[in-house]
Amino acid sequence: MLNCSDTPDSKREATELFLFSRVPVFLKTFGKFCRAKELVYTWGAEGLPSVGRRKHLNFICFRSLIVIMLKSKTFVKKTRSGGVMKVVREHYLRDDIWCGSEVCTECKQESTVLQKDACMESSLCSYPHYLVPDTNVVLHQIDILEDPVICNVIILQTVLQEVRHRSAPVYKRLKDIIHEKEKHFYTFTNEHHRDTFIEREPGESANDRNDRAIRVAVKWYSQHLKTFESDTDGLKVVLLTNDQGNKQKAQDNGLLVYKCEEYVKSLIANPELVDRLALSSDDKSEITSSKVLFPEHFPLSRIQTGIKSGSFLQGTFRASRDNYLEATVFVQGEGEDSTEVLIQGLQNLNRAVHQDVVAVQLLPRSEWVAPSSVVLQDEEEGNVSFMEEDLRTAAAEAARKPTGKVVGVIKRNWRPFCGMLNVSQIKESTRHLFTPADRRIPRIRIETRQASTLAGQRIMVAIDGWPKDSRYPNGHFVRSLGGAGEKETEEEVLLLEHDVPHQAFSQAVLSFLPKMPWAITPEDMMKREDLRPLTVCSVDPPGCTDIDDALHCRELENGNLEVGVHIADVSHFIRPGNALDKEAANRGTTVYLCGKRIDMVPELLSSNLCSLRSNVDRLAFSCIWEINHKAEILKTRFTKSVINSKASLTYAEAQMRIDDTNKNDDITKSLRGLNKLAKILKRQRIEKGALTLSSLEVRFHMDSETHDPIDLQTKELMETNSMVEEFMLLANISVAQKIYDEFPECALLRKHPAPPPSNYDILIKAAKSKEVEVHTDSAKALADSLDAAKVDGFPYFNTLLRILATRCMMQAVYFCSGMDSDFHHYGLASPIYTHFTSPIRRYADIIVHRLLAVAIGADTTYPDLMDKHKQSALCNNLNYRHKMSQYAQRASVAFHTQLFFKSRGILNEEGFILFVRKNAIIVLIPKFGLEGTVFFDSKDKVSPNIVFEEEGPTLSVEQHKFHIFDKVKVTISLDDSNIQHQKIRMALIEPVIPGVSVPAPDTETPAKKQKLDR
Repeated sequence: MLNCSDTPDSKREATELFLFSRVPVFLKTFGKFCRAKELVYTWGAEGLPSVGRRKHLNFICFRSLIVIMLKSKTFVKKTRSGGVMKVVREHYLRDDIWCGSEVCTECKQESTVLQKDACMESSLCSYPHYLVPDTNVVLHQIDILEDPVICNVIILQTVLQEVRHRSAPVYKRLKDIIHEKEKHFYTFTNEHHRDTFIEREPGESANDRNDRAIRVAVKWYSQHLKTFESDTDGLKVVLLTNDQGNKQKAQDNGLLVYKCEEYVKSLIANPELVDRLALSSDDKSEITSSKVLFPEHFPLSRIQTGIKSGSFLQGTFRASRDNYLEATVFVQGEGEDSTEVLIQGLQNLNRAVHQDVVAVQLLPRSEWVAPSSVVLQDEEEGNVSFMEEDLRTAAAEAARKPTGKVVGVIKRNWRPFCGMLNVSQIKESTRHLFTPADRRIPRIRIETRQASTLAGQRIMVAIDGWPKDSRYPNGHFVRSLGGAGEKETEEEVLLLEHDVPHQAFSQAVLSFLPKMPWAITPEDMMKREDLRPLTVCSVDPPGCTDIDDALHCRELENGNLEVGVHIADVSHFIRPGNALDKEAANRGTTVYLCGKRIDMVPELLSSNLCSLRSNVDRLAFSCIWEINHKAEILKTRFTKSVINSKASLTYAEAQMRIDDTNKNDDITKSLRGLNKLAKILKRQRIEKGALTLSSLEVRFHMDSETHDPIDLQTKELMETNSMVEEFMLLANISVAQKIYDEFPECALLRKHPAPPPSNYDILIKAAKSKEVEVHTDSAKALADSLDAAKVDGFPYFNTLLRILATRCMMQAVYFCSGMDSDFHHYGLASPIYTHFTSPIRRYADIIVHRLLAVAIGADTTYPDLMDKHKQSALCNNLNYRHKMSQYAQRASVAFHTQLFFKSRGILNEEGFILFVRKNAIIVLIPKFGLEGTVFFDSKDKVSPNIVFEEEGPTLSVEQHKFHIFDKVKVTISLDDSNIQHQKIRMALIEPVIPGVSVPAPDTETPAKKQKLDR
């Protein structure tokens, strides 16, 4: 600590000086103090800082340590509120920055990272050595750096900063490697070391300056370690660069330097590491053909000019799952406006990959086309021009969409892709095609020497580039995931492909959990309402351990009812900004797979301390209403509380209590009161225009030993499902209004946009085919139409129509109230809505809890909570995570459905046509909640006479015409001929069409008797 006098006419020496282990902390504090007083500190005779009233600082010297302030930049910055803020940036150099090596005795290091015996067996470097990669090696060869073989690496600050600016995903991966102790990666802050910092020279580019800084740092390390040569057994420093110019200059400076590829190929004991090398430009030219297959991409400067002038559009490229020759580019317009541009054909797709940000040029109107109804998959290289011709249908003018071509790629969104290797038929070949699991990703050409080992395995591959003269992009092997078809491997693929964070919670995250044994303290009780005497109970699906919500209902003395929704107070345990909070915000949601749950928060919270289990005291956030018997809300209040649930019931158990006239205990009375009110609330919602849609959900019964599915049923919904739903909706709406009233600029809300009229085309056509009229002018009109839709002798028609209506809907999204003006929730017919009731499994609810707590004075606010821009960015991540979790859940159901049918042989079932395509019908099997495709054109047999009519839509096969909702009978079997893309195959039994239909199987393959895991 420094005690300084700021008397104008005096110079006083500092009287106390503590030894600081981290000088910048001191400089920051002391510098602020002195600048505020217009003081300057120089050196007294005893080696202590003295302070004077001057305006320029040269250096500070703590006996042997010298800290130099090299330069100071001052500029002004406009704040969001319109004010002006002065910013001073100072660059300090030091001479006490450690080298991090065990062999060094000169640096006064508290701990070391780089090992003395840094041996990697290499034919180029037979001596112990440290590696220093340049920026491009880190950016392009991060898969190599992640390998356990590569250790004792120096990451320069120059490199780290460049990587941070150029690629956030690679930067995160690099930081993760640095934190792995066994990797011995050391970050050297060369930009603040007195001997390694360099100024940019006149006329020197920033890139050349950084390359020179890297060479200077490598030279310093080489000379620094040379002083300990007797102890180091010839320890050297090796620079890795793929830049020929940088390599030549390094050699001229007498440095040890190799190309990354040279070095990796020299590693004696690890030949498989070569497969993980990203291809260099030299390698790419070897693989490509001389024939140019794609148009040249325009340079970025021309793209930017074109976007500015309006001749090009910028958007996100979205490849089709069903047709590899078709994609759309989503162009975001002003506010809510957006456009979708259709792209058809290889040349027009022009090497764009799913999720890339691209520039597109619209084609003349005469060349606009309609989306294809053909289901087309890139199984093999065939006659592409013939297939492209097949896409173009003579569509009506109204069906045509804006059509364009990709002229350039603005940002690649490549990631490592999961899939399988198609081993080349050429003996001894090292070049093979990789087929990604995601059908929207093109096949990738890779080079590997371990093809025989990798055949039949799920592997990960990264794309390196896509030259204009190559049919497929080039890439490299990243890692193996395990045997294809194995349950654990397929689950890993599923999670990786849907970008679901599923790694174990880190120690940093777990350190913020409460210490066990945990108990509610008297201080907690003082700030909360004690609701433990109330008859509170929870109603959930069977096996639920993360119980978010509980309810109560009791009669008041005035004859009205008191209803409470009590939600787990997760925000009490997860405080803003700590590692636990950041991890939960990143994960965004709990992901429920078949038989597995990927938690958003650690299990101690999700299944224990936050879970509102019965007969234990739990912290809650309660929403309590006074309601009359007509379900009209008279009063609403919110409070932090302590509850003690009297029962944890399943939906079936709660339903049995309500229906059993012999039961009249407090829990049953409470449930009956809730159920009665819920029916009235639902009726009121439907009268306002809320939609009752339908989607088939399935439940698997698992074998208790193998955990394989042995029975598959569609879920049955009971009155109690609806009862819980109604009160959760009511709580969410009440809380939404409260937080918006208090924080109109930064409330986190949820909206459901009304679908564009074109979305309903298929629904209107389907209803019309059965002579039913559907009105879609408003949610109310649609709801009334669905309620009235009936066809004599076809009881399942209404359910089918509601399933189809669900497919027409837009995705509901989170948003920040200060960044939007349309709050309406179309499906619920509510003017405002949010999520409050599931904070154990949704991060949005935690933010809503924090806003509500501040609104009622139960907690304090923090800057990010009131920042609408940060709230909006958070909403974008939550929307993305929510969407990906839904896709992951569907993929898990699909995989378990395949497992179920694997041992069933061929089944025959009745189903209904949901969609009609140009060459196929898509059939729904209600019994299993399963959809499958019946194809009418086959590679291995003569195709029947097929006529597709867009207007119907109808498909005539020989003499039979198929319409949407027609009843059919099909065979169901698992086609596992392609182990990566196993699929449920369906073939038509009825109606009988000669040459098309198949005979019904005589018997179903009996499943082996298995133990049921209930």
